[in-house]
Amino acid sequence: MIEFRDIVTPVDCTITEKTTLGEAIEIIKQKKWNLLPVTDNHRNLQGIFTRSGLYQMILDGNPLGSQIKEYIKKDARSIRIDTPYHQIEQIVKTSKVGTGVVLDENDKVIGLLTKTEMVQSLLKSANTLKEQLETILKNSNMGVLMTDENLRIIYANEALSKICGRSVESIQSQYLEDMFPGLPIENNVHHHYEKYKSIMHISAYETVNHRQGKIVLFQDISEIEVMAEELQTVKKLKLTIETTLEHAYDGILMTDERNIITMVSPPMLELFSLEKMDVLNQAVDKVLPQLRLGNVFKTEAAEVSDFNELNGIKYIVHRIPIKKDGRVIGAIGKVMFRQLNEVSELFKRLQKAESKASFYHQQLQKSESARFTWDHIFSEDPYMEKLKKSAAKAAKGRSTVLIRGESGTGKELFAHAIHNSSARSDGKFVVVNCAAIPEDLLESEFFGYEEGAFTGAKQRGKIGKFDLANGGTLFLDEIGDMSLALQAKLLRVLQEREFYRVGGNARIKVDVRIIAATNRNLEEMVKAGEFREDLYYRLNVISLNIPPLRNRVHDVEHLTISLMKELNSMLGTSLTGISSQAMQALLQYEWPGNVRELRNVLERAMTFAEHGKIQAEDFPDYLISQVAEPALPMVSLAEDAELGAIKKALTQANGNKAQAARLLGISRSGLYEKIKKYQLSV
Repeated sequence: MIEFRDIVTPVDCTITEKTTLGEAIEIIKQKKWNLLPVTDNHRNLQGIFTRSGLYQMILDGNPLGSQIKEYIKKDARSIRIDTPYHQIEQIVKTSKVGTGVVLDENDKVIGLLTKTEMVQSLLKSANTLKEQLETILKNSNMGVLMTDENLRIIYANEALSKICGRSVESIQSQYLEDMFPGLPIENNVHHHYEKYKSIMHISAYETVNHRQGKIVLFQDISEIEVMAEELQTVKKLKLTIETTLEHAYDGILMTDERNIITMVSPPMLELFSLEKMDVLNQAVDKVLPQLRLGNVFKTEAAEVSDFNELNGIKYIVHRIPIKKDGRVIGAIGKVMFRQLNEVSELFKRLQKAESKASFYHQQLQKSESARFTWDHIFSEDPYMEKLKKSAAKAAKGRSTVLIRGESGTGKELFAHAIHNSSARSDGKFVVVNCAAIPEDLLESEFFGYEEGAFTGAKQRGKIGKFDLANGGTLFLDEIGDMSLALQAKLLRVLQEREFYRVGGNARIKVDVRIIAATNRNLEEMVKAGEFREDLYYRLNVISLNIPPLRNRVHDVEHLTISLMKELNSMLGTSLTGISSQAMQALLQYEWPGNVRELRNVLERAMTFAEHGKIQAEDFPDYLISQVAEPALPMVSLAEDAELGAIKKALTQANGNKAQAARLLGISRSGLYEKIKKYQLSV
């Protein structure tokens, strides 16, 4: 289709009433135009200056410098650029003027239109259309022929040649009746021509001499049959999909490449209280933004949402991209909500059962295997890192190790890690909690007993913890709670590497490494006569002192992040972090229960959290009330940590400043400055 703009000659110069004859002659000579549009300073049309006006000015003897004002024609014919093309054709046919002025949508002069340009454009368009038509007829699968007014074939394309099995040359110049006997010649008639297995359509057209010729179109029936079969398959597939959607248990919808909804199931409409007419052919992000189905067009991957809730009904969204040739051409949104609460509850019960089974399995294995390594001991504190390295070195030997520290600092974790990094890691790791076993049963637990050793004893007797730990490690937790009598027997085993079972006479030889742990001050107990001095020295070969959590405040944040990951998995929660206010509360708290208390506090908070992150109000009241109390001005957390590290180093070095500086990794002069800064007395 020819556009009006394409046949307009742009006017890139303007003349006004003050333009001189000489200037007008120069422009007409250069542009070869028959007229010049005269405008004001705003390009509004004032009239036209024609070649006739120019000649008249010359005949009247006007000098070249005189203005053209008196020779301008005011009744100029103009055409707007938005005039329909058929009207332009009519204007050109009826107008006696060879050139017209063209105005834009705001009636400003923009160009000229001549009859010559119009005719040339039409000829060019006709040639283009002729070439396009010839290309279409040549490459079309549809057979085409044309006749003259005498029904003699004057044109046939290659497709018709294939249908008839004859060359184009042999078809042309034939009469239609001779070529296709019995073919009706009425206009706009469909005819089934069995000989060539084709359906024909006959139309009339007007020839050059205004007579009637015929155009016949041939469509191969076999091609139509294939298309019909394919269409039938598509219809069946569409019916199958629609039937599936109608009876789908969950809500389902489909969208096209523009994310416009093309199909939707009744359960989806029911859940979101929508009508089908309000959903189909609508953008899914507009009608159901909560599905976030547009995500798959960005990620090009299937995904499942978290639990959502609508009117008390929980649901999850499965987003699935539809791909073709590696490109997303649509999406499927599947909303699962039917009996989701029951499924969720069943899943929780299954998790609970698995957790119980895992717990009991761990309990059965707890006394015989070490579960933790150095990677399970989370810390960023320099002293703790140094302590771990020292413990790892001690693990390589055979010496007894005494682990000291407050309750909850991780003494048992160190014991497990020492065993797992020792040469006895393939042996058993047996745990005895000296504070949890009644004193009258502690000896039989340690050494076992023979058959009939005491009332209620098993018929075949029982082996003790030392027997179980033979070739491995025996971890004596809370060693400070052991009775003096049992301390003596333990000392004998450590010295002689042998023992007697309760009620037995046979000496049992064992190869056991002892790791002991206590939260009590054994030195004070020795002075008070509550702990044997010889056993104390026997146990205190390698001593590891784990600092409390309040002395390594930087570890609180590090441990919180690590424990939250572990607890998310255990509790089935999906908390993404902790608020700054809640973290500040954790950093200010003293932690008398150390890491164990921190874990318990986090577990409680994550259970009650409702905002995606732990908030301060999720903590127990005793923790909030303690940190909320007005406090005296304190040093910053970094200074507090630095002060604690200096105190530890000085204590470990027994006041030796040079050694303490080496432990801290700073110069001796640097340490003196720190001591002065914090006003420490060494």
